[in-house]
Amino acid sequence: MKNLLKGELKKRGVTYAGLAAKLGEIGVHETERNLANRISRGGFTAALLVQCLVAVEGHSFRVTDE
Repeated sequence: MKNLLKGELKKRGVTYAGLAAKLGEIGVHETERNLANRISRGGFTAALLVQCLVAVEGHSFRVTDE
């Protein structure tokens, strides 16, 4: 999941600071540092993944079995 999220952020040119701001706009309060730590460890829920994708307007993404 972490590679999926990192890829979507990179594709859209969104930094962790930008993600934190965009999440705040939809009512999800996370700090840049907390996001960076959680994403790098992969320690986040599917709910946070969906919230992040909604925040960066990632309406669709591809999941493959590699």
